[in-house]
Amino acid sequence: QVRLVESGGGFVQAGGSLRLSCAASGPSLSRLAFGWVRQAPGKEREFIAAITRNGRDTAYADSVKGRFTISRENARNTVYLEMQNLKSEDAAVYFCAAKPTILTVGPITAVGEYTYWGQGTQVAVSS
Repeated sequence: QVRLVESGGGFVQAGGSLRLSCAASGPSLSRLAFGWVRQAPGKEREFIAAITRNGRDTAYADSVKGRFTISRENARNTVYLEMQNLKSEDAAVYFCAAKPTILTVGPITAVGEYTYWGQGTQVAVSS
């Protein structure tokens, strides 16, 4: 069973930066595509960023494009979300998600397609 553990959330002032990490453990990690999804209070889960299993392709929600960067370090079985120029509307619980894929599959942007989920890490942004 794949296990995902997020870390790096916290409180930051608007305009600041945070880096979230997602540590993966379990079998066949090299087959996993990853994504970051967030959920603000009273709202549905929202796709933020995704990366393919080989790390060559990424996708971003329009709301974070140019400010957030997703990357993966396979040697450490870790996926990162670098967040810059944070805004008050970025405040949410951020979840790491993963799905086993074949090499030809692009970044997964549909929240419902992910198989494995972490417990989430809270990001708070003061305006």
